[in-house]
This record gives sequence, C-alpha cells and structure tokens, in this order.
Amino acid sequence: MPDSALTGSLGVALAWLAIAALCLVPARAAWFARRLAFPLGAAAGLALAVLGVEAVWSPAEQMTLPLGMPDLPFHLRIDPLAGFFLLLLGSVAAGISVYAAGFFRAEPAGRLALTGLQYHLFLASMAFVVLADDAYLFMVAWETMALSSYFLVTTDHDKPAIRGAGFLYLLIAHLGAIAVLLCFGVMHGGQGDYRFDALREAQLTPAWATVAFLLAFFGFGAKAGMIPLHAWLPEAHPAAPSPVSALLSGVMIKTAIYGMVRVIYDLIGGVRWEWGLVVLVVAAGTTLFGVLFALMQHDLKRLLAYHSVENIGIILLGLGLSMVFIGFGHPAAGVLGLIAALYHTLNHAVFKGLLFLGAGSILHSAGLRDLNHMGGLIRPMPRTAFYFLIGALAISALPPLNGFVSEWLTFQAALQAPLLAHGVVRSLVPLFAAVLALAGALTAMCFVKVFGVAFLGQPREARAAAGHDAGSLERLGMAWLAAGCFVLGLFPAFVLLMLNRVGASLTGSGLSAEALESNWLWLVPTAPQQASYSPLIFLLVIVGVTLVTFFLVRRFYHGRVRYAAPWDCGYPEQNARMQDTADAFGQPIRHVFEPAFLMHRRLPRPDDAAPRFELKVEDRHWVWLYLPVARLAAYLSLKIGLLQRGRISTYLLYSFVTLIALLVFAR
Repeated sequence: MPDSALTGSLGVALAWLAIAALCLVPARAAWFARRLAFPLGAAAGLALAVLGVEAVWSPAEQMTLPLGMPDLPFHLRIDPLAGFFLLLLGSVAAGISVYAAGFFRAEPAGRLALTGLQYHLFLASMAFVVLADDAYLFMVAWETMALSSYFLVTTDHDKPAIRGAGFLYLLIAHLGAIAVLLCFGVMHGGQGDYRFDALREAQLTPAWATVAFLLAFFGFGAKAGMIPLHAWLPEAHPAAPSPVSALLSGVMIKTAIYGMVRVIYDLIGGVRWEWGLVVLVVAAGTTLFGVLFALMQHDLKRLLAYHSVENIGIILLGLGLSMVFIGFGHPAAGVLGLIAALYHTLNHAVFKGLLFLGAGSILHSAGLRDLNHMGGLIRPMPRTAFYFLIGALAISALPPLNGFVSEWLTFQAALQAPLLAHGVVRSLVPLFAAVLALAGALTAMCFVKVFGVAFLGQPREARAAAGHDAGSLERLGMAWLAAGCFVLGLFPAFVLLMLNRVGASLTGSGLSAEALESNWLWLVPTAPQQASYSPLIFLLVIVGVTLVTFFLVRRFYHGRVRYAAPWDCGYPEQNARMQDTADAFGQPIRHVFEPAFLMHRRLPRPDDAAPRFELKVEDRHWVWLYLPVARLAAYLSLKIGLLQRGRISTYLLYSFVTLIALLVFAR
C-alpha cells in the first residue's frame, strides 16, 4: 500500500492512463486490449475503492504536481468527500470493467484498441475531477471526461442517430462547462489564484454567492441530467455500448453531484435556505418527469436512461432538504439530508450499473432492445434474469435491498420539517416527500412491466427464444454489482458512519450521539424512539414467513406440490400476441398524466385493409425549449453568413468601417 491515500489514488489514475496508452500498442491484433486491459482496469478500480475508504477516515492531504502551465501548476487534494466518490468510482468501475472484458472481447482489433483507450482515459479523467484542488485542473479533467465519453457514446458513429445523440451530448456538456467556469470566475473575483483554498477564503456578498450557486447548479445539473437540461441523457445513454452506458449513468453523472456538493457546500459555503427551495422544486419536477417518461418507453436502454433522470431528482431532493435545514440553522437535520443524498448517489451507481449491464447482455445475445419484441427470456438467460431482478427490486426501493435505505433516509429527513420556523416552507416539505412516494410506486410499476414483458411469458420473436445467457466474465461483473445491492442494503449502519464523517467535514456538524451509538444491527438516523430500521431482521422475517407458508401449504393444503396448466380463458391456442405489451401496460398512467405528455396518435380508418394504431409520446421540452433555440440559432447563422460575400473589396470595407468606429469611440 502507498504511504498515503492521495499518492495511491494518483497512482491509480496514472495506471488507468498507462492502460489507455498500452491499448494502442499494435501487437498480436491488440492482444493487450483484448486480454489484459479491462481486467487490469478492474483491479485498479478495486485499489481505488480501498484508498477511498481510507481517505474518508483520514485527515485531508494536498499535493502540488510539476505539471500545468508556468506559475499555474496542478494541485491535488483528498478529503472525506473525495474519498467517498473515489470509493464509488472504483467499486462500480471494477464490476463494469470485468463485464467489459467479456463484452468487448469479440470486437475487431482497431475498434477494440480505440475503445480501450477512450474507456480508461474516461476513468482516469473522472478520478482527476475528484482529486482536483484548483479550478484549472478541475476544468481540464472535466473537459477530458466530456470528450472521452463523447467518443465512447459515438462508437457506432456510422449511424446518423448516434452521431446526433453524441452532438447533443457534447453541446449540453459544454454549456454546462461554461456555467461551471463562470462560477469559478465569480468566486475567483479577479484575485489571480484559482486554488480551491483561495476560493474558500473568498468573501462573496450574498448576491454574488447566489449567482455562484445558480451557475454551479445549472452547470453541474446539465451534466447530471436534471430538467430541463436532461435532453441529452435519454439520447446518449442508449446510443453507447452497454458497459459505457453503465459508466455514464452509474458513475459519470455522479461526478456532477460531486461537483455540486464540492462547490456549494465547500467552496461557496454559507448555504441559504432559499437555495435549497430552488433545488427542491427542480428536484421534484425531475423525479416525477423521469419516472413518468420511463413508464412510456419500450426501448429498454432508453427506459433505464429516463430512470437515471428520476434518480438524479431523488438525490437532489436530499440535497435540497439539507440546504433548507442548514439555512434555517438545523445542522443535524441538514446532515441527515446530505447523507441521504450521498447514500442514494452510491446506491444508484450500483443498481443502475447492474441494470444497464443486464440490458447489454440481452442486446448482446438476442439483439433486442424493444420490450415489445422480447418475452420468455428467463428460459434462455436465467442468470441474467436473476441479476436483472435484483437490480429491479433495488431501484424499486424494496427492502432489504439498498434502494430502500437511501429513500427511507430521505423520508426521515423530510419528517424533520416541524423544526422549521418558516410556515410556508414547513408546509411544502411534505409535498416534496409525497412526490418521492409517488415516484417510488411508479418505479415499482415500471419494473413489473419491464421484468414481466421481457423475461416472462412467451417469446414474441424468434431471436428471443434463440438467445443465450451472458458469458462468465459478464456474469461475474453483474454478480459484483448485485452483491453491492445486498451489502449496501443489509449493512447500512456502517455506511451511515462513513457518510456522517463526510457530512461533518463539509458542515462542521454531524448526526446526534444517539444515532451514532446504535449498533450494526439497527439503522437509527435520529433517535431510536423516532425511527429505526433493521434490514437483517426484515430479511429474516421475509425468509421465515416464506418457509412457514410453503410448509403449511405443502403439508396441510395440497399435501404435495401439483403442477397444472393455468386457466386459459377458453382460448386453448394462445400465442405471444395475446400477451400484454409494454405500451399497453403504461396506458392507465398515460391517461392519468396525459397533460405531461405530447402525444401523436394515428387512428385506423374503417376502410383500412390492415388497420393499425400508432402512438408516439414526445417530450414537451423539445417543443417548448430546444426546437425554438435550434431555429433561432439556424436563423442567426443564416443571417451572419450573409457577411461572407467572397469579395475582397467587401472585407476591406468591413475593416475600414471597424477602424473608423474604433477611432470615433476610442477614449
């Protein structure tokens, strides 16, 4: 082990860069990229996770690298917040990299080498984002992360739709980067020092602090996928190869959460309750929007992408509650909201990575992404179905898996609303909690649809019946993340202690002594008399009730297990067309929330020889925001293009008019 967590983390980031470079060595048809690159990347991820845990419990460390520009070197720092996100990055990347070792093995040599280069450069850039201790290195790493992920998204660049998705992603990523850069500029205030220590010491007026907050919230929110800046996410995630989709949704958008927490809580400081209210309003809209549009999807990867939007909203709900409580002078309740947000950040990285890997296995073996073409996949792909079911239960926040713990903690933070002195804000907090409850119910409904339509019933296409299970490396990667769903769900007390350390490092306060003194069996966020939860006891009760029920039914009701064909409603010749489709499953929700959707229907005419009903559900943000901006940009580009006449005399006239204007208006 290295002598410090910072030195070791830097070594892991450099190791990823070295693996990226070695992928380009043209030896034996990219043998290194095919056999060693991804397993070595996974081992580096495990090492980074261990170093992250060490950093959470260690004092902050700093380092200056002899790189960068003259008089502007790169600065590195690791503290509990950075350590937590390095743990997230390393542990999730380890499972995805093992999966990628099997997924990419059959790729052609040239494409595999480029994928290995971009993949490990992507991992290294995310590590440097977390380790950066000055605005210069942060922005360099941030842009490197955006560019490397862009090339990964556009791996199949021969398809116009994928090129369009990549362009949209890059455009919104750079708009967000500009906002983040302006935020650093506001905090910098022309002092000539971009180190984070200098930004922490900057004395911003309340107005400029609010400007910096809004820029950070907009800039990092664009990368995270909050509305209305989410448009790139459901386009880019489905376009990328499945391991890359898992990294984008599981890890990359969490770097935006890291940046948001780092800038707002650490660099700006002085959190105000008004900021929290803004975050809560956006978070509620993002949560509800994401889950409603996920229910309308039948493309599996696109559906999972919309659930990433929803879960970013859940994370922001925790952050918003934290800001509100801290702003009103209740730091313990504020730390609880922050812990809930960070816990859900880790949980979402684990179960969403698992779900994208499961979707990738279906696509890899059967070539299917449309739920309406699947069915019966549990028979040819039983192990993939099992791992996907674990991820589906986790994202649906069902105990005792990890998704339940973080959402339960968010509810516990919302239940601290009586502490607030402001009557209006106190009455609004339960409404935001109600949005979270509604989203949880709709998510469970959505994944009943996904698992039932994809894995149960009869195959709707021959490709579904001819599929095969994932390979050993792919299964190992999914098993790693599935185990994470259980560990994070069954032993939350240890995670709570770690996150309390992170919260205390940012706010100077932590949870109550009663909460910290609880043993490993019970999760106590505030006080035992108010709320407590034991996932292990819950699991034992579930297992016990199941076994007792099975015994009683077997012993006293049937006497033996009997198998018989189910009642077929009088139709003995059933086929796959009689099964519910993904679109039909979401019809009730579509009717209830119809104003939220922009729907185009094509109804059959009475004289149609082959009547067909078509329905297309679109995002209103495209019509209200993105299309007007695109039309305005095209119009302005057309008008500016008129300046290019192709005549030297015209260009000389422009120069002459400019010179005259400068002479007239110069002081």
